[in-house]
Amino acid sequence: MKVICIATLFWPFSILLLPDKSQTSITEGQCNFTERNYSLVPVTINKNVTVLDLSYNHITLNATDIRVLQTYFLLTELYLIENNVTILHNNSFGNLSNLEILNICRNSISIIERGAFVGLRKLKQLYLCQNQIVQLNTNMFVPLRNLEILNLHGNWISSFAVPQLFHLELIILYGNPWNCSCRLFSLQNWLKTSHVTLENENITMCRYPDMLKSYNIKTVPLKSDCHSQSPSPIIEDLHINFQSMSNSTFNSSLNNLTRDSEHGPLGKSWAFLVGVVVTVLMTSFLIFIAIKCPIWYNILLSYNHHRLEEHEVETYNESFNGNPSSFSQISATNPEDTTVIFERLHSFVVDDDGFIEDKYIDTHELCEEN
Repeated sequence: MKVICIATLFWPFSILLLPDKSQTSITEGQCNFTERNYSLVPVTINKNVTVLDLSYNHITLNATDIRVLQTYFLLTELYLIENNVTILHNNSFGNLSNLEILNICRNSISIIERGAFVGLRKLKQLYLCQNQIVQLNTNMFVPLRNLEILNLHGNWISSFAVPQLFHLELIILYGNPWNCSCRLFSLQNWLKTSHVTLENENITMCRYPDMLKSYNIKTVPLKSDCHSQSPSPIIEDLHINFQSMSNSTFNSSLNNLTRDSEHGPLGKSWAFLVGVVVTVLMTSFLIFIAIKCPIWYNILLSYNHHRLEEHEVETYNESFNGNPSSFSQISATNPEDTTVIFERLHSFVVDDDGFIEDKYIDTHELCEEN
């Protein structure tokens, strides 16, 4: 009897202590893996998870991480705050069609590929704050048809084209080095005419030029002819990068610019330039060879002297049969003397008196023959 009375007294407290089934199911769908020193997205998570928090780890969101994330297709919230993400690749969240909140703040993101957000049709909140983003291609926001909040504060964005986000309600842009030139005209006009709210409008200030630093981007007075001007975006961006960015940030922004231009079609002028360079080099090489190595044309211009063979002597004798005196002189000498005589005949010099002086002929022998 006493037991029944005690059970009756404690029954209301037992109802309060029992867990709610609905609350239990929500808890089971949430996974908190913050500050675990993970370098990869864990693969042992329940596939029915809906809220996944991987903040304060060392995840880079590489190909392996992307492949693992695709298996958690029921995710509605994903938090990757303060990790080591530097690039958002194409289709990084392609299979997360139920995702509504994506927070990747306080990473080192400098490059966002055009198809990074493909498949996020239900995404409502996107947080890219405190990264190293320099430029944003507004086409990357096209798949985000239901986006309501876009947070871009604390990056290196100097200009921003109007995004095609028809359901956007709140945008956060402070903490960027805004260039309040004519390039800001379209963004300013969009902020004034659309229903989008610019959060922290009073601190979303101009960084350039110096004379407009006291204005925010929504109320800065721009020139009346800005709508008809076509500013040069490349020159302005490079100017801002050199002045306001550190060396590491500038390198990342330069990589972002080259990625967009490296796939551009090459012209045919390079072929003509290569031909001209090759022609100049070949001509210079031939001139150098002609000046520094004159042996080849010395051989052509000089006469190659050599001793006549015996059969050549006989042939030469036959050609001079009409001159008996010269024939008798040649026949009177030995073959070796004859060879020397014929060598000297090739290099004789005509003197002013018309006579040929040959030092190889012995004058005593001539006197004896006479």
